[in-house]
Amino acid sequence: MPYFSIVIPCFNAAETLNDTLDSIASQTFVDWEALIIDDGSTDATWALAVARTAKDSRFKVMRNPGQGPSSARNHAAMRSRGKVIAFCDADDLWYPQKLALMHQTFARPDVDGVYARVAFFDGKGSRSTSQVCDGPLSVQTLLGENPVCTMSNVAVTRRTFIESGGFDVTMVHNEDLEWLIRVTGSGGRFLGLDEILVHYRTSPTGLSANLDAMRIGRETALATAARMGFPVDRRSEAIHLRYIARRALRTDAPPLQSLRMALAGVATSPVGFFTDIKRGGLTFLAALAAPIMPRRLRRSLFSN
Repeated sequence: MPYFSIVIPCFNAAETLNDTLDSIASQTFVDWEALIIDDGSTDATWALAVARTAKDSRFKVMRNPGQGPSSARNHAAMRSRGKVIAFCDADDLWYPQKLALMHQTFARPDVDGVYARVAFFDGKGSRSTSQVCDGPLSVQTLLGENPVCTMSNVAVTRRTFIESGGFDVTMVHNEDLEWLIRVTGSGGRFLGLDEILVHYRTSPTGLSANLDAMRIGRETALATAARMGFPVDRRSEAIHLRYIARRALRTDAPPLQSLRMALAGVATSPVGFFTDIKRGGLTFLAALAAPIMPRRLRRSLFSN
């Protein structure tokens, strides 16, 4: 059986899928299987996936009998054979050493999951990078500015994933956050690698259209945390609002949106919002200026 099972949900991903699969095929650690699960695509995604299986038998393709990425991930993960499940979205890229470094970390007996740093990129190249937290991942850290960022950055033992029950298929946004809260809140130990191992493809659009779904998803995640005895504190909520304000500044969201988020964050917890003085200060000043600041300048200032 392979050490890693890589789960790749796909929906109309023909433009990016080959690059993603190339990055997986280029891994220096070679003991893996990759489960490409099509979620009802109407473009050439299925054909590209089938063609890849003909070139490399470690790739396997299947269809999702449900609907949505959470259902697709669950369906493939439950059929995986590896000791560790690693997730990768069909438009992201992995650095060649990703699985090798994670394999070294999973050799420790106290590790249930591993994540690393993420480089965000668009058509012009890398724009910013994430950070990992000191020590194991905690629920309060997740409720602030989630350092995991994307499921493409997560690897978890198959035992831990099965015991968690998988992702909540009713959620549209923040289903990864809700799942991470359940796992870490139940004692799952996730460690961060201080290495950039994932390229995450960003888009300047979509935030404003998804705000309601994001809010509903976060409320569900908060409810899960509260049921487990981890109510969100004011500091974590302020850090989250700072994150949303920064995201609004680098997208096509209405300028007043970032200002509302920044003001709400400061009102919730000044100490939390300005925990990182540079990040908090620049976010607040830019949010104040956002209504008169050209869109291109906002994006440029907050690309890092």
